[in-house]
Amino acid sequence: MNKKEYMIWLHNIEGIGNKTLENLLKIFGNAENIFKAPAERINKLKGINHHVVHNILKNRNSCYIGELTNKIKKKNIDVIGRKNEKYPENLKYIYDPPYLLYKKGNIFKEDVNAVAIVGARKASSYGKYVAYKLAGDLAKREITVVSGMAYGVDTMAHKGALENGGRTIAVLGCGLDTCYPKSNYHLMLEIEKNGAVISEYSIETKPFPGNFPARNRIISGMSKGVIVVEASVKSGSLITAEFALEQGREVFAVPGNINSSLSMGTNKLIKEGAKPVTDVEDVLEELQIQTNHKEEKKVPLSDVESEVYGVILDKQPIHMDLLFQELGFKVDKISSIITILQLKGLVEQLPGNLLIVK
Repeated sequence: MNKKEYMIWLHNIEGIGNKTLENLLKIFGNAENIFKAPAERINKLKGINHHVVHNILKNRNSCYIGELTNKIKKKNIDVIGRKNEKYPENLKYIYDPPYLLYKKGNIFKEDVNAVAIVGARKASSYGKYVAYKLAGDLAKREITVVSGMAYGVDTMAHKGALENGGRTIAVLGCGLDTCYPKSNYHLMLEIEKNGAVISEYSIETKPFPGNFPARNRIISGMSKGVIVVEASVKSGSLITAEFALEQGREVFAVPGNINSSLSMGTNKLIKEGAKPVTDVEDVLEELQIQTNHKEEKKVPLSDVESEVYGVILDKQPIHMDLLFQELGFKVDKISSIITILQLKGLVEQLPGNLLIVK
């Protein structure tokens, strides 16, 4: 067994969180010493919960360590500690950084300029569009997008980055052998290929509600700034914003309709000093990030294609039925033009028959 395997063993013992882990390592020096220490010494530990002591002694088994590390390897999960060169640079300096990170995919030095996009799970069509658009624009400027892979804003932020050729990092509130929500399984695979999926929780850890507030400190900790797209007054996204402020990160918020409950949280953040965001330049200017903007290729369009494209651009996100009404063309004709615009990579169809410009 090597030092890393002993550390994974200790980290997987039920009841051991970051604080207990830190206390144990101060006493023993390393995880291997804890594994090999006499039972009498473990039993006499002060300040360590008796339940944790019981679990340490019960699980001091070489076969268990071998089985655990083999499971992790078979799932292609990399485990990195704070001192590992692969450990995210921004995360090293927050309060209570994870001792271990479980990772699928790659984290690069360039991710130091990452920007997080978070928001409501039950986001409006507008909120989904804004998340997708902001993430896409960041991706075009080679900025990594961080989010939590939840429904709504998070999902659209990841998709916006991926579908515009960028990188994105998802921070989970469960083990990497669990996709949560299940409907994002294929999205999770794409994120692994074009970024990373990470968690401080080991395999077989279920997505318990209590895991997510702690997870949010990693989302903000990975990033230079956090954009909140939509949030109610009790949204978990506001917890992420609080962590960001505590970590010295910049907080941005997208202004919203004062009559919408989904805008109450973001508008409150703006009143409290968050910078309002209308486009990514607001973010990049505040964070003083120099970027390489990928030049858009000009795609030739016919007069009719230009007309349809112009209406979508002006009124996005626009429902397909409303587009039919605006243009007054035959439905078949508009449908075929939309298909052409999609094939040319100019238009994206969102859930609910909403159209936006890519």
